[in-house]
Order: sequence, then structure tokens, then C-alpha cells
Amino acid sequence: MPSSPPDTTARFSGRVADYVRARPGYPPELAVRLATACGWHDAVTIADVGSGTGLLAKVFLDAGHRVIGVEPNGEMRAAGDTLLGTHGRFSSVGGRAEATGLAAASVDLVSAGQAFHWFDRQLARAEFIRILRPGGHVALVWNDRRLDATPFLQGYEALLVAHCPEYLRLVHRNVDEAVLAEFFAPAVPVSFVFDNRQEFDWEGLVARHLSSSFVPREDRTGHMSALRALWDQHQRHGRVAFEYDVRVTVGRLGA
Repeated sequence: MPSSPPDTTARFSGRVADYVRARPGYPPELAVRLATACGWHDAVTIADVGSGTGLLAKVFLDAGHRVIGVEPNGEMRAAGDTLLGTHGRFSSVGGRAEATGLAAASVDLVSAGQAFHWFDRQLARAEFIRILRPGGHVALVWNDRRLDATPFLQGYEALLVAHCPEYLRLVHRNVDEAVLAEFFAPAVPVSFVFDNRQEFDWEGLVARHLSSSFVPREDRTGHMSALRALWDQHQRHGRVAFEYDVRVTVGRLGA
């Protein structure tokens, strides 16, 4: 089971404001569908690993669950605390997927939103088994940007390939069905998909672009000029749209 690069916890430092402003949340139906898939009839305790700014945790909190955010990046964790600190059922810790710091058999679900591709999968799997209660589940979630649903999205994908050298190496789509099957084996997870969408003005598009860890911090490759040209070509009434498939894979971890 191959692992991800070992130290990725600082990749979003300096990008938090853009992340808070421009990253998509998750539809409320996600919590409902997970409750059905996992057989929950009451509120449960969830460890949201790689919780970042709290976007996935918020969905679970709004559904009445208790959430422990596990986030190694201090800037991201502080943003999550700001967003969710008024929820009495939320707390956060400075752990990571491979060493959460949580007690054994203490949670009913481990979730990871937009984060699993950063984990050392072998170590994370062992840690998830340790902290899950008997019968607990793991849910892996991504807002997966549609690559060719519109001419704008086709152009944006081409921009990333041409101007962001790390993009193809780091993009979460490298986690394919074979990787997921190996992670859950011998158990067989289930998957489902929701629609999601964001609309941006120019400033919002810039924030969405710069929130990605693979986008260069300096414009040495000309990516901002290319982004402006793409905007000028495709904006309508001062807006462009990102469309997403919210992909969810949930199951128990095989022994």
C-alpha cells in the first residue's frame, strides 16, 4: 500500500484566508446519506481528520453530531475554531491522520474531507482502526471539480496542467478505485455522489485558484495572466462557475 509524501502539513500555510473565502462546502444531504449507510439512529461522535477550516465538520455538527477536528496545521485549525467554536459539540486537536492523539475506541466515524490523498495510508489505516469503536466506519469525501462540464472548466483544467508543475502529481484524483479498495480491504465500501456548485466574481476566482496547494505562490509561470484571460473569455455578467461531484466512499476497515 503506497504512501503519500511524508510531510505535507505546512502546504496550506499562507493560503488559509483564500481557503476560507473560496473553497466549497458540502451539501447537508451528505450527513443524511452517511447516517443511512452507517445505520445510525442517534447522534454519534466523529473524528474529522484533516479537518482544515471546518467545512465538513460543519455539516456533521448541523446534523446534531459531536465532532472532534484533527488538524496538524495551526493556521487551518485556528480558522476551523473560528468557524465552529460556538458549537458546543465541537472541539479540535493538533493531531494528524497517522497519530490523532485520540483515545482508543472513542469515535463512531472517521471522516476525511479533501484530505485522504495527503495521508500515509498504512499508518492512517492502523490509527483509524485504533480510534474507532467496534462497528465504526470511515468516510472519505472529496469535492471533485468537473474537468470538462463547461468550456470554462475545460480551460481551467488546461491552465492548471500548463502552469502548475505540481498539479498532476498532487491532485487528489490520483486516489483511484484501486487505492480505495485496497484501503478498505477485505471489506467492500459503498460510494455515492452529490452535485455541488460555486459561482465566483473575479476576486473570488482568484481566491479559489490561490487556495490550491499546487498553485505557485509567485507568478513565475504566468498562471495569473492565463487566469485573467480565461476569465475575460468566459465570464458572464461578472461570474463564472465551478461545478463539482461530491464523491463519498464509506465502509468499515477490514481486519
